[in-house]
Amino acid sequence: MKHTLVLLPVWALLASLGSCGQSQVPSDPTMQMTDLPLTSVDVPAGREVATFGAGCFWCVEAVFQSLRGVDRVVSGYSGGPVRNPSYKEVCSGRTGHAEVVQITFDPAVISFADLLEVFFETHDPTTLNRQGADEGTQYRSAIFVHSEEQQRLAELARKAANESGNWSDPVVTEITPFANFYAAEDYHQDYFNLNGEQPYCQMVVRPKVEKFRKRFRDKLKQG
Repeated sequence: MKHTLVLLPVWALLASLGSCGQSQVPSDPTMQMTDLPLTSVDVPAGREVATFGAGCFWCVEAVFQSLRGVDRVVSGYSGGPVRNPSYKEVCSGRTGHAEVVQITFDPAVISFADLLEVFFETHDPTTLNRQGADEGTQYRSAIFVHSEEQQRLAELARKAANESGNWSDPVVTEITPFANFYAAEDYHQDYFNLNGEQPYCQMVVRPKVEKFRKRFRDKLKQG
């Protein structure tokens, strides 16, 4: 059995007002978060969903796919007012979307707090609209929260990351109520596993995945 999780406008408005001034990056500066088109998320019974932006989704997908308790990771686009954007449109930086992964996970095996720990330790949350050589609002560090509890935990994790001393600059990760998700084109899905020998994967994705595997070896799937 599945249940459908839909953004509730009342809590979304309250949560966005309480986001501590973190940057929102819609393509139109007059666009409010409550004006974004809404999409629903089908969540299997006993499962939860998380939506993270942490730079190129090829890297982020490869990291979260490896975690025990994660059932599914889908690369896509969230946070902009354009419906069903293409990769080319998102890469223009004018749609307001971030490249994200949407993660379906078993909270009895891995918690949302665990996912947040991986999120903050596998990208640089202090570089605004950039990860490494990838630059633009589509590469921003973002957590699109699906509930008040996710909002609370995300804010605690961001505060902890800011106080950790791991970075010399302040954390700029935005925490925004989830509004929409559009799956990316088929060729973006499972990208690292299918294209691991390509230069970008060898130079960027593989080193990140190897570092992650060493740091979180106790949370990895077996085999």
